[in-house]
Amino acid sequence: MKKPAINRREFVGALAASAAVFQTDAFGSPETREGKRNSGMKVGLYSITYLGIWYRGQGLPLEDVIKRAKKYGYDGVEFDGKRPHANPLDMPTTRCRELRRVADGEGIEIVGVAANNDFSSPIPEHRESQVCYVRDLIQVASDLGAPKVRVFFAWPGVVKHPQVAEYETAKRIWHYTHQGIKEEETWAWCREGFREVSRFASDAGVTLALQNHAPVYKDTQDVLRMVKEVNSPALKVSFDPWGVRDKTPEYIRQSAREVGSLQTICHFGGVFERDRDGKIKASEPLFPEFVAAMKEIGYQGYMNYEMCSEPPVVNGQVPGIERAEHNAELAAEYMRALIKQA
Repeated sequence: MKKPAINRREFVGALAASAAVFQTDAFGSPETREGKRNSGMKVGLYSITYLGIWYRGQGLPLEDVIKRAKKYGYDGVEFDGKRPHANPLDMPTTRCRELRRVADGEGIEIVGVAANNDFSSPIPEHRESQVCYVRDLIQVASDLGAPKVRVFFAWPGVVKHPQVAEYETAKRIWHYTHQGIKEEETWAWCREGFREVSRFASDAGVTLALQNHAPVYKDTQDVLRMVKEVNSPALKVSFDPWGVRDKTPEYIRQSAREVGSLQTICHFGGVFERDRDGKIKASEPLFPEFVAAMKEIGYQGYMNYEMCSEPPVVNGQVPGIERAEHNAELAAEYMRALIKQA
């Protein structure tokens, strides 16, 4: 059972005590672990792929996600911060250390934890609960020895139906609650949230990675503006290929150069097929250009695969977990080849 909520001073004290343990145990601190392993771009598996929402069936336990990453040739894993995976309610320190042991036993790095936060709500109580959620995820990341926590401006959420999840209901709710709200107000609420959680992240030695994802976000400049206004070394960027406004090679390279050293983690997705000649084809055509742009700016972090698209429905049924298995396997092979070519 998760321990009762603690205030910020108690939280920082607990993290300081944990940090002392990390310096002397076999796992090492998040920064040390990342520094030892991080040489060149690597490929990670984001656990949302096996969360049980984009295929028919249950989500895999995180131990099995780690083993799938090993099986398909990934270097690391990123845990999604919602049930049935790494929600803070289910991740006491003992559980985190168990998963670290499993990952180390498989030779897999736990790259980070992904928050599904929304700092944009007009309702203060909603924003405050989201700050608490991200604060607790920072503690989870620290306990896991994971150096990153991915964050959003405003994640609307998903709605899970008996067979599969869908986006549209949550999007409609988000837009309804923001009717009549000025963009400047929404921006200020998000900035306030990031400033608060950045202090927690800084105290914990964890880096927040702001993803270029709608809503609120419209363009790469919005991510850079928010990072500048928050003005914390703990807040950096997850510049992802599909989030760019203009998907031309020129714009991708320009945006990558503007992000530069702020890039700290990124994601790629889509579906993959192997043709008769054995070549893997991606549903998104911009990945080669994106990898080349990352190479150009000297990025040496993770490219994490996520299967997060609504599946096809055939005769009233959606695919089972074989959809996740197929795409996770091909995505790893595809991205490793792109990185090698770059």
